[in-house]
Amino acid sequence: MHLKRKIELLAPAKNGDIGIEAIKHGADAVYIGATAFGARSQAGNDIDSIKRLTDFAHQFDARIYCTVNTIVYDDELHDVEQMIKQLYSAGVDALIVQDMALLRLDIPPIALHASTQCDIRTPEKAQFLEKMGFAQLVLARELSLEEIKDISSCVKVPLEGFCHGALCVSYSGRCQISQALKVRSANRGECAQFCRLSYDLEDAHDNKLMKSKHLLSLRDFNASDRLHQMIDAGISSFKIEGRLKDVDYVKNVVAYYRQAVDRIIDSRDDLVRSSCGKSEYTFTPILAKSFNRSFTHYFIDGRHPKNGMKMASIHTPKSQGEYVGKVVTINGNCIILDTSTPLTNGDGLSFIDSNGNYDGVRVNKVSGNRIFLKEQCDMKRGDKVYRTFDKTFNDLLSKPSAKRLIDVDFNMWVAGSQLCLRACDDCGISVVHSIMLDETPQPALKPQAERQREVLSKLGDTIFSLCSCEIKGDYFIPVSVIAQLRRETIDLLERSHRIAYCRDLRQSEEKTATFPYQNLASADNVANHIAHQFYKEHGATSIEPAIECKSSDIEKGTVVMTTRYCLRRELGACLKDKNCRSKLPQQLFLRNGKTLLKVNCNCSSCEMTISIV
Repeated sequence: MHLKRKIELLAPAKNGDIGIEAIKHGADAVYIGATAFGARSQAGNDIDSIKRLTDFAHQFDARIYCTVNTIVYDDELHDVEQMIKQLYSAGVDALIVQDMALLRLDIPPIALHASTQCDIRTPEKAQFLEKMGFAQLVLARELSLEEIKDISSCVKVPLEGFCHGALCVSYSGRCQISQALKVRSANRGECAQFCRLSYDLEDAHDNKLMKSKHLLSLRDFNASDRLHQMIDAGISSFKIEGRLKDVDYVKNVVAYYRQAVDRIIDSRDDLVRSSCGKSEYTFTPILAKSFNRSFTHYFIDGRHPKNGMKMASIHTPKSQGEYVGKVVTINGNCIILDTSTPLTNGDGLSFIDSNGNYDGVRVNKVSGNRIFLKEQCDMKRGDKVYRTFDKTFNDLLSKPSAKRLIDVDFNMWVAGSQLCLRACDDCGISVVHSIMLDETPQPALKPQAERQREVLSKLGDTIFSLCSCEIKGDYFIPVSVIAQLRRETIDLLERSHRIAYCRDLRQSEEKTATFPYQNLASADNVANHIAHQFYKEHGATSIEPAIECKSSDIEKGTVVMTTRYCLRRELGACLKDKNCRSKLPQQLFLRNGKTLLKVNCNCSSCEMTISIV
């Protein structure tokens, strides 16, 4: 029998409460920061909160992954060991890690996932990490469908790919600009987000070509219309970015992707969802209503995006929101828009002002097609207007907005003096329970089935919903007895869920496997003696320590960012295009205050690097 391939929707959680909402709204798995050593230093969680989340998730066969994906210093290795033991005791299903030292620590047999900071872009690196015992590989966000296929064809472990959210402009795990300029390591969860700053674009003679634009700030990834192709390419886990996002964002985006993924699973015989339970919503999820810098497919379609879609959001790093319409008339703080979208008091709007920058304003009152703004602004006729805050929509999300239930089938019958009930649920768990009656029940004078089904269907605050109910025989049985049988059977079913739940175990490391690259640079993030020994044993001959371990100042000319995004290509001045290459000078620089960075376009590899001047 051919096993169906499990498809996972993986959601972010800043804390346990948001993680529970992610599960309610349809996530098959949640990734959350541990107490420390996560790549979002502001998103740590205590063990009790994580345990509460795992207990809730495991009811639905949903998984909880903890991020322990920073590089680790020698004096921290013992603390990491102790924390991982606590996470395992709390029920965590897997750790998402970057530092290879964790493979050699004295930790429980918990499954390990290779983080996106491992920079998995080639089949060779994916194969090596599979041999190291990683149960899931988080691929680099820059990969095309063809590149994903190439990796998928040579490994057996599930591949995890980002499908939505913010994009790092640099290859993840290989961005050193924050450490170099602010001594705040992105690989330690303290990224200063230099990519979101505004820069002047200059030539070699300090002439300003563009002023105050966010030239390294990418739009948000949105692959919602590429999920089918990503599955065919080999992605089994769809990851939503956003461990610092609020609960409204998680509710809306998870619900949207849950419905999109389910449509694909329902249309195919070779796929199955990795958890159980169905979510019901009080709202219609719409991606544009949550924080977004406008959307891009990034490199999923290759190096040349279809339809000329841009990758960067150069006017602002803030949320653009959903397009509403164009300004037809403006009179003071009153505007009329060319739109059919209903607005309401309290909505937030944004637009591009006369300087080419985004500005925001709040709606004070709506009267017919006249919109009164809270204050006057630099809006003019013809401006495109976006809604960054939909008060009506957010009011819905601020309340309980979803419930997740598992369908259960009941079969009730009488056996002598016992009343028996079998419960089978969608997770494949089945229990049989019986109650001894005071006396053998007698045939009923009137039909009882409808009344008995009504009693059995009252599942209250449980996680179950009655799907079907078969009752054999027509006997008079007191309602209180049926209700007692239902309660005890459901309690037994819930306990059986906890007993039957099984975590994946960590796979062993293949000691003879050879790392595909002999020379490791500082961007490979080796920060402790165990990681150094790990790579040495697997064939590395030259290992440069991580930039975080260097005591001296960073030298001028040091490359601090490597990216597949190309500023020249984004601005229509690609050096490979003879008709466009002259649109910008050969040498380009980015300036922000006293910070000056050099832009280097490596056309042979079609990559861009940023170095310190």
